[in-house]
Amino acid sequence: MRDRVSRMIVVAGLDLAVLPIAAAASSDSAKPAEAVSQTRLEADVARLVAFGTRHTLSSQSDPKRGIGAARAWAEAQLRKTSAACGGCFEIVLPETVVQGERVPSPTRLVDVVAIQRGVSRPNEVVIVQGHIDSRNSDPLDSAGDAPGANDDGSGTALVLEAARVLSRQKFAGTIVYAVLSGEEQGLYGGTLLAEYAKKQGWTVKAVLNNDIVGNSRGSDGLVDDGHVRVFSEGPRADASEQARDALRSVGGENDSPSRNLSRWIAGLGDPLAVRQVWRADRMGRGGDHLPFQDAGYPAVRFTVAVENYERQHQNVRTEAGRPFGDTIEAMDFPYLAKVTALNVRALAALAAAPMPPAPKAKAAVQTFTDIDWAGVPGAARYTVWQRRTDAMGWEAQPVRTTAETHVRLDGVRGDDWFFGVSAVSADGAESPVASAVPAGAYVPEAPAKP
Repeated sequence: MRDRVSRMIVVAGLDLAVLPIAAAASSDSAKPAEAVSQTRLEADVARLVAFGTRHTLSSQSDPKRGIGAARAWAEAQLRKTSAACGGCFEIVLPETVVQGERVPSPTRLVDVVAIQRGVSRPNEVVIVQGHIDSRNSDPLDSAGDAPGANDDGSGTALVLEAARVLSRQKFAGTIVYAVLSGEEQGLYGGTLLAEYAKKQGWTVKAVLNNDIVGNSRGSDGLVDDGHVRVFSEGPRADASEQARDALRSVGGENDSPSRNLSRWIAGLGDPLAVRQVWRADRMGRGGDHLPFQDAGYPAVRFTVAVENYERQHQNVRTEAGRPFGDTIEAMDFPYLAKVTALNVRALAALAAAPMPPAPKAKAAVQTFTDIDWAGVPGAARYTVWQRRTDAMGWEAQPVRTTAETHVRLDGVRGDDWFFGVSAVSADGAESPVASAVPAGAYVPEAPAKP
């Protein structure tokens, strides 16, 4: 959402101060990121690799090898973290039975989830997740070794480390730390958690899916340890036909909640630069954020800047002197620590900030623009944004802050602009921008009326 430039805050016509546009990235939200431990991340990935395989169809009862042992270990880590913070987590184990193209017979599937309840707005939820299952060349091979160091031992380790770091603080909103199963077999773990969130009645503010976040060298030798990619959908997956027709008329295809969440994360800056990729996922591939998007929840995927295809979904071997397989030797743990720190900063800021509003703009056939929205819990004021229709992000434009839920922008002809509103708490924690376009709200689209 926010580029590292400055903007002028205007309240009641008075110029108060020039503040950094990345106001959401306050010094308070940066402090937890400094506590991320590269040593712990490396130890966690090594332990995950030591289970031999974590294939979804592998043993659920062997105490040392397979998905069951790995899940039990992850659960134990989260329980240990909870004990250290005086029981600040509620541990739940959503479970289902799945069967499909890559699951030939009915198979028990379990997610491991720790819930850190918010102190004032517990129903507002931000989720950080990674999948614990692994695979090798044959997606149905549940017996062979599949170390899964990067895919997705890295994401699982990130979730466990984020839980350790953020458990030391209290937040207005709830943070959910999720270790998912069944991703490689068909995004089953993400689907299970999205359904669980709906059943709980959670207001899901954001989902940060971390999948392949621990290496910096591509299969062609290119190294990039200064960027992380964040993928986000354009038109939202759950948009009704009415909303799609409205988008064709007034625009906003680039303004889904997931896309605005991506912009906001990019504005956090350090410790890594974010390369936004404006598609739901890599070409022809997918991850556990997609079921959340399908359900109408804002969700993005973090993944490495350059992928090493020889080090994912491959049997461990050497051919013509080239190593294959997702082993720990190909990991870059300083890089993983930076991705983890960025997630921690985002989680802390999102859990502190109010829910983004749901603004609507009225500007047709007039020389001014009216923007209205309903107030949101925890908001002391709101920031109104505008950008050119061909601008990439919410860069420095004339903006206004107000405690009201309506503004009129005189002389602003709405045909040439997109508008958005963010919510700001009394202590300055600011939400991502919600665009004043059809289906721009950070909640699932209401089903069409018959």
